[in-house]
Amino acid sequence: MATLFQRLFSLTGKTALITGASGGIGTALAVALAEAGATVGIHGRTPEKVAEACRQVQAVGGQACAFSADLSETDANPRLIEDATHTLGRLDILINCAAMNRRKPIADVTPEDYDTIMALNLRSAYFLCQAAHRQMRVQGGGKIVNISSANERYGLGTVSVYGASKAGLAQVSRVMAVEWAKDNIQVNCIVPGFIMTPLTAQPLWGDAHRNQWLRDRIPMHRPGEPEELVGATLLLASPASSYMTGSTIVVDGGFFAGGSWEMDA
Repeated sequence: MATLFQRLFSLTGKTALITGASGGIGTALAVALAEAGATVGIHGRTPEKVAEACRQVQAVGGQACAFSADLSETDANPRLIEDATHTLGRLDILINCAAMNRRKPIADVTPEDYDTIMALNLRSAYFLCQAAHRQMRVQGGGKIVNISSANERYGLGTVSVYGASKAGLAQVSRVMAVEWAKDNIQVNCIVPGFIMTPLTAQPLWGDAHRNQWLRDRIPMHRPGEPEELVGATLLLASPASSYMTGSTIVVDGGFFAGGSWEMDA
């Protein structure tokens, strides 16, 4: 007989699709879900990176299927959900992790910058969720986890469009939670703080000024690691969160808790 812990957190027999799973955070989440028992769909734009993420899942004894698509193309979103459902057999969990950024002051942002960032970070997630809802509703329920950002609530120079896209993602997650509760679909959001990934290693943590600025404002005085988002993700992807929907979990090393004069000094 399964223990209470197993009944709450096991993903055995479940299937999951993770967009942007070939990146630092996405790969960590894919490996964790596989270790919890799920069959994982690995999405990315670069086949070589997708293949590497699949290898990491298989290295822990998990099952992984590769999916390559440019989600900035409108038609690619419902097609990816259809392909994943067909390949995996069903779709129990969708994690929207795919995102991109272009750091520029507002005065330098072009309409093309704006459209490109919004197309991937917000529009694609919106229509992926829409397509996943149609599938999950027929199945009797499902889990959607949208990965937002600290920039959805903290105004940081040079990331205006990225912040707006992530704030929009958090807001539509709440509306989806309200509309789809009747279908037994829980939609929740994770707000990571400043995480060390290949995309942030150089522009943030590799820059001496930005590195110190962040460490001075994060009570734990360090970047987060992708694996430190696993706990919140497993909670929201598993039966343990059956009474959670429309929630936002912040994983930020205390960044939003505040600061102190002594710490800053």
